[in-house]
Amino acid sequence: MLSRMIFIIILIGGSTLAFGQTKTPEQRLKELGITLPEVTQPVANYVKYRKVGNLLYLAGDGSDMKGKLGENLTIEEGYEAARETAISIIATINQATGGDLSKVKQFVKVHGMVNCTDNFYDQPKVINGFSDFVVEIFGEKGKHARAAVGHNSLPSNIAVEIEVIVELEN
Repeated sequence: MLSRMIFIIILIGGSTLAFGQTKTPEQRLKELGITLPEVTQPVANYVKYRKVGNLLYLAGDGSDMKGKLGENLTIEEGYEAARETAISIIATINQATGGDLSKVKQFVKVHGMVNCTDNFYDQPKVINGFSDFVVEIFGEKGKHARAAVGHNSLPSNIAVEIEVIVELEN
């Protein structure tokens, strides 16, 4: 008699799961040793996010990294700035969802802006720092439509600024 082993593997929230165990985005962050920062107050007359129906519109956010890609920052440093921005944006999403990142149905649209010289053409490689991280934390829910564009300058000389639209569960 042939014996068969059946393994059920399900992809949920960025983690491969077996035998009904689930990993939340919070658990993925913890596994990576990441603590979400406090959400800072806006520096001007705007709000950090606005919920319209099931859509969450997040204001542009950036890391503390200063400088210009193609002048005094490398692609790797820009990638890290975009990753740090992802962590900050996830903290804002966490605040907007009352501390439950599992309410994220999907990332819809990402608009990545890179502070760069006129002859820098690797904006997508920089914004991959954001995209790669949110997919690592949210799995398929983290995949999104995206623009990655260069700018002559960004506020306070930050390297990267990213705007996001997220759909939440009902």
